[in-house]
Amino acid sequence: MAEFNNVHSVTEMPGDDAKRSFHHRMFLEPQEKKRSMKALMVKQAKKTCSCTPAKVKDYVFSFFPVLQWLPKYKLREYLLGDIMSGVIVGVLLVPQSIAYSLLAGQEPIYGLYTSFFASIIYFIFGTSRHISVGIFGVLCLMVGQVVDREIQRAGYDLEPAALSVLTDTAAYVNTTILPVNQTLQKLLCDKSCYAITVGATMTFIAGVYQVAMGFFQVGFVSVYLSDSLLSGFVTGASFTILTSQAKYLLGLDIPRSSGIGSLIATWINIFRNIHKTNICDLITSFLCFLVLIPTKELNEYFKSRLKAPIPVELVVIVAATLASHFGNLRDTYGSSVAGHIPTGFLPPRPPDWNLIPNVALDAIPIAIIGFAITVSLSEMFAKKHGYSVRANQEMYAIGFCNIIPSFFHCFTTSAALAKTLVKESTGCRTQMSGMVTSLVILLVLLVIAPLFYSLQKCVLAVITIVNLRGALRKFKDLPKMWHLSRVDTVIWLVTMAASALISTEIGLLVGVCFSMLCVIFRTQRPEAPLLGWVAESETYESLSAYKNLQTKPGIVVFRFEAPLYYINKECFKSTLYKQTGVNPVWVKEAKKKAAKRMLKEKEVDSSGNQTSISMDFVSEPLGFHTIVIDCCAVQFLDTAGIRTLKEVCKDYREIDIQVLLAQCNPSVRSSLIRGEFFKEGEDHLLFHSVHQAVDFALDAQGHSGTSTSK
Repeated sequence: MAEFNNVHSVTEMPGDDAKRSFHHRMFLEPQEKKRSMKALMVKQAKKTCSCTPAKVKDYVFSFFPVLQWLPKYKLREYLLGDIMSGVIVGVLLVPQSIAYSLLAGQEPIYGLYTSFFASIIYFIFGTSRHISVGIFGVLCLMVGQVVDREIQRAGYDLEPAALSVLTDTAAYVNTTILPVNQTLQKLLCDKSCYAITVGATMTFIAGVYQVAMGFFQVGFVSVYLSDSLLSGFVTGASFTILTSQAKYLLGLDIPRSSGIGSLIATWINIFRNIHKTNICDLITSFLCFLVLIPTKELNEYFKSRLKAPIPVELVVIVAATLASHFGNLRDTYGSSVAGHIPTGFLPPRPPDWNLIPNVALDAIPIAIIGFAITVSLSEMFAKKHGYSVRANQEMYAIGFCNIIPSFFHCFTTSAALAKTLVKESTGCRTQMSGMVTSLVILLVLLVIAPLFYSLQKCVLAVITIVNLRGALRKFKDLPKMWHLSRVDTVIWLVTMAASALISTEIGLLVGVCFSMLCVIFRTQRPEAPLLGWVAESETYESLSAYKNLQTKPGIVVFRFEAPLYYINKECFKSTLYKQTGVNPVWVKEAKKKAAKRMLKEKEVDSSGNQTSISMDFVSEPLGFHTIVIDCCAVQFLDTAGIRTLKEVCKDYREIDIQVLLAQCNPSVRSSLIRGEFFKEGEDHLLFHSVHQAVDFALDAQGHSGTSTSK
């Protein structure tokens, strides 16, 4: 194909206004077509399967980014900032790890394990210099819901007397070497042991999903999680987190609700048992709020002046532990405490493969939320500090941060915004700060952990709730968000409400589906204005948006601001007919009826008076002779869209109105040619600008008028 199409344009003769303009052909030579799919696959296979020392080295350095930046580490320039930020984040992370363990339905020691291993593994595999990977409240909530469900299925919520009978029976059956059922086997592992088994198994599966996403390069999934959707989801989940921690504030011993409507069910349960409130826990919670909230606000208000935030959470935990220990609050007032926290590490243990079918589905939203938050945060801070991150490598990194620790009694992790902001603001330069954080947590694991035996659980609940302030403050941004984008605001509200009132997993699904429906609805009923000419230019803009635009006599310029496909094809036709004021189908029907009436009147009245009136009606002018469709906003056409354009052109042609297409992108042009939109010799009706199309129509009408007068 030597030329793409013949495009007519009008060029004014310089210095002579009286002279008539003329046309010239614009030749566009298309690029060579891409190779066939088979050739591309063969080329990619050769590239992938080839093995050279240089390629192996590049692959290893790419898979382990630490090998790239660690040899170039500037000791004098980076070390002080990394040590300071690492210590500060570690000090903040210790109380949060213990508190969020409660949210995930785990013992405090497992939260410390999780934070320790996540920092080390991301140090090796991560490409971001600033993000802090560890425990994230929303993921802990999702893990905790699954853990509670599986604990109930396993029978761990039976009465203590029944548990002792079943345990004794299981031991007796084991000694007689008889087969035992699954429930009795599970009871040989206590509730805490089984809870971390469920959490670790789900963490392993979530990590496998994330690594698979990185391997198959399906990071595009995260584009369906818009900022407004993620923000609404986190805020909705924050209400569920707050609800799950409320019982600890009051010292109530009630079962954790799960499933659809768990938030409402939990509050009903709380109010039914409100008379059992532990006054000691309530007073402790109130005092902790009085200390934590003002200090946190001061930290934020003076963050530009403070070199490091005040570690108020650690101070509160130490003070509360000492008060509980010396006041003997557990024995005197029945306060619920953290209990024994062992030192050192437990021996590694693989996930329970038999649990995988039970938790495989639950791990999908956890994996997606985890990598979406990690990738978005890493890209945000990389852009801010002028370096690049690799999204697929980030998925590998967060995947291995879940797979490897799952063998060491850990649960799901991801990047966390609050700790990342602290890390950045306190001088972090590289992920060496993550190693320092791990050393701080290691010190707690080896030496300090048992000292938290008397720490009240209500203190941990207060720390968790206070850290939800950022998510709950999003309500203050709603007026600004509404002013900026009403659609995004509605997506935020729907996702937030569904996540809070239904469940976190269903809320995420509802948010994704609703946001996609919003996109579809916006393309289903797009803007479709008529355009006018900007004087002394070649520009055409919307008549409804701008004043003082001119229209060319006999020409209507119409723009459709969306792809033309099966969903909006009827909208395209109806809007075009409405804007032009001419429905060609109705005009044809009117002409047919007028012609029939003319024949009948001719038979009845031989004088011809009525016939002349009918002929006048049939030949009544329509006000324009050309429609130019500006296709600059039409990204693509499907078969229904091509068929619709054919029908429109055919219908208008039958009533002596020509339709010209302008500013079609190469994809649309290719679709039109493949769809045989143009008959032989008609490809000149496709133009590269609206101005060219309008000039062509004016010139063609001028020649037509001249030939008619002759």
